[in-house]
Amino acid sequence: MTIDERVLGGLWGAVVGDALGVPVEFKGREARRRDPVTGMRGYGTFNVPPGTWSDDSSLLLCTVEALIDGFDLKRIADLFTRWFYKAHWTPEGLVFDVGNATRESIERLARGTSPEQAGAADERSNGNGSLMRILPVALRFAQSPPDELLEYLHFASCLTHRHPRSQMACGFYGLMVAGLLEGKNPADAYRHAVHSLATLCNESPYKNELSHFDRILNGNLAELDESDIRSGGYVIDTLEASIWCLLTTSSFTEAVLKAVNLGDDTDTTGCVTGGLAGIWYGLSAVREDWLSAIARRGDIGELFARYLHSCNENRG
Repeated sequence: MTIDERVLGGLWGAVVGDALGVPVEFKGREARRRDPVTGMRGYGTFNVPPGTWSDDSSLLLCTVEALIDGFDLKRIADLFTRWFYKAHWTPEGLVFDVGNATRESIERLARGTSPEQAGAADERSNGNGSLMRILPVALRFAQSPPDELLEYLHFASCLTHRHPRSQMACGFYGLMVAGLLEGKNPADAYRHAVHSLATLCNESPYKNELSHFDRILNGNLAELDESDIRSGGYVIDTLEASIWCLLTTSSFTEAVLKAVNLGDDTDTTGCVTGGLAGIWYGLSAVREDWLSAIARRGDIGELFARYLHSCNENRG
């Protein structure tokens, strides 16, 4: 499988996973057991048509657009602000389902706070709002040395989530992306990320956070039962759930549906899982009926083509 097919699989997989989860967000796991998501549905929680994506994909798409011209936090910040205040990269001109930490960070950006300092750094500000949008940065710099990759990911997280735990979650996800992109199977990509994070985050402030990653770093995440997997908005929960869904399934469809049917923060768990699964299984594994339902599919496709061209030139 070509790198291009894996990159597009990851990007489209994330948007599709998000859209699958939007109609059932905030509904618990028991509700999903009674009425499991099996395909693209609409309305529900936010009363929006099938194929509508949330703030997760909006911020991911803003990041994709910014990275076409290289890595510039100010450019990413400007596009985030444009999304929040002017509905840039929204499905239908409506901004909805914005997390508090993301909202407050963008408001600080609008008041002139530097991008590096915009995200809150207190321990309570460890929602999944940077993890859900970090994929384009990981894909763009996946072939960089691991320490450089982590630096890009940490900087990008700081726009909305500056606590070291959120930065490290983005870093671990990016290390898995790098492994999958080079053709490592999910189990090997997971082991690669475990080894790399433990090696690269061995100094303060990151070393002090390693205990929060114990369940991931012990290498046995796939052995956990579903009852042990949490699917709320905490960044560690989302990271664990997305990796677990990838490791315990054997197709793109199975992975994203398993993620969404965990319940609660369904759009983000679906988005983060869809990114990983899309890279491993490739664009051809993403169901055409799901892709055809995605709002603004043509606009997104053109954006991804420009991004891919830029990535290939950068790899050059």
